[in-house]
Amino acid sequence: MTANPEHAGNPRRRAGRGPATRPGRATRPPVGDTPPSPPRGPLWVLLLGSTLTVLAGAVLAPVVEVLRSDLGVSAGAAGLVLTAHGLSLALVGPLVGRAVDRWGVPGPLAAGLVVYGVAGGAGLLLDDYVSLVASRLVFGIGAAAVFTGTTLGLLDLAEGAARDRMMGWRSTAISLGGVLWPLLGGALGEISWHAPFAVYLVGVPLGVATLRVLSMSDGARRSRYADAARSRRAAAEEATLSATGHGTRARPEPLLRGRPGLLGIYALQAIATALLYGVLVFLPPRLAEVGVRDSFRVALFGALLSLVMSLTGLRFARVRARLGWSGLLLLAFAAWTVALVLLAVGASPVPLLAASAVFGFGMGLAVPALTVLVAEHAPAARRGQATALLGTATFASQFGSPLLFGPVEAATSPRGVFLAAAALAALTLLAVLLTGRRLGARPAG
Repeated sequence: MTANPEHAGNPRRRAGRGPATRPGRATRPPVGDTPPSPPRGPLWVLLLGSTLTVLAGAVLAPVVEVLRSDLGVSAGAAGLVLTAHGLSLALVGPLVGRAVDRWGVPGPLAAGLVVYGVAGGAGLLLDDYVSLVASRLVFGIGAAAVFTGTTLGLLDLAEGAARDRMMGWRSTAISLGGVLWPLLGGALGEISWHAPFAVYLVGVPLGVATLRVLSMSDGARRSRYADAARSRRAAAEEATLSATGHGTRARPEPLLRGRPGLLGIYALQAIATALLYGVLVFLPPRLAEVGVRDSFRVALFGALLSLVMSLTGLRFARVRARLGWSGLLLLAFAAWTVALVLLAVGASPVPLLAASAVFGFGMGLAVPALTVLVAEHAPAARRGQATALLGTATFASQFGSPLLFGPVEAATSPRGVFLAAAALAALTLLAVLLTGRRLGARPAG
């Protein structure tokens, strides 16, 4: 990255002793109420943890064809090895969100990273399809905590324009992981299809480091997470008290009631994820049609997608300020439509490589945009649950993507998959064109 994340969201001005300000906020309370700048340790741990969300499936993408052939399963069934964890993640994600709202980020995130590493690494030792899918379901429980913990941990570090910038860095970290992890998976895939599963073991030492760094005794570093968790609990407590003045509790208002924009954001996230995993699962057989078969060369296509996503994420805050939310999403879905058409009609590796780059550009816009929109639409007391539901939408769609596009591939070919995906992207583009302005408006209350 070209910028130094240590200074992300820094609310203090280095020169002078004037009142502290934070980017993106018109007014601020007195300097004594201004939180300290994000410490380097937590920021880097959370950004590194964020790369593991894409590692969950991307590191195996280069060996899907080898795995399918060795286990004797269909392309759709092999794709479930990449995406089965999405089912368990979708189911436990709301529970993880409640845990983070109640106890803060460090404990649930550290535990999730250890489960992530152990269950993910189990694929090194498994040789049958059923056991492999079962291990991926357990892996999804850890991935739920990783997704929610890293996302909410970063959202707690800054607000306004600083938060936009930090979410751009998160997108860059995710996409850099999407460059490095698949390349490593492709290189290890030259040994065997089991070898890429070793990469997941990084979750174990990272879990230990996370617990140490985010929970260290130094109050300036620890209080950011503890205060954020306490403020969410306090807001929830206040929201559940009745207005009678007797301190009796009212039933909490459902998170999604009166927030149709939040439902729309989750729907867009689900569609974006379905398109992404349609590419990850069905690009290898599409490349085989044009003569690209070895796992490392296949990994290069995914790496280019992620590299362009990374570079786009670095400019996210500036692009968002210029285009607004609806403009960002329109551009993302337009890019995906063009890319998917190219993937369907390309007759050589070159247009398919260009399509991967265009698709990555759209992802670099959509990933941070949808994340920040969830934070802006959710009440502070329920932000952990709202973020977890974003994970549920993401990974349920990840699980469902091979089930959605697999029958299309079986009935037609990989070209047919990308034509169907292009139609889905185009229809969503039209829906955003008609309703997208509503996404930028925060709900009342």
